[in-house]
Amino acid sequence: MTTEEQIKLVITAFVKAGDHSDTNLLECVLHDDFRVMSNQFMGKPGIAIIDKRKYISNVKKGIFGGIPRKMKIESVDDFGTIAQVTLRLESEENYFVSYNSLVLDVDNRWKLISNLAVVEAFEKV
Repeated sequence: MTTEEQIKLVITAFVKAGDHSDTNLLECVLHDDFRVMSNQFMGKPGIAIIDKRKYISNVKKGIFGGIPRKMKIESVDDFGTIAQVTLRLESEENYFVSYNSLVLDVDNRWKLISNLAVVEAFEKV
């Protein structure tokens, strides 16, 4: 499997784990120092930063995730031990643009270390 395929596999696992509220899979693909950062998160002014523990807790509680999304990987940039992936995601409720940083961890597995995202709700008609 190529490096790009490995990275895409981790990104796909991250998205699907969120879609299906699979916290065990999230534990595997998220680095211990993982952070989500969002500007105007959930329509609130300012910057939100959420660590791995809080992110997984929010998935368990149903605050995040549980809604299937269509995923389009726009780009994958691999720099040996770090990588950047740009995603566009769409659910029945929201549209996401997501910039994801990955690291090749000490166990020689790619893990997501940061997710910089903007989420826009669709207008309800």
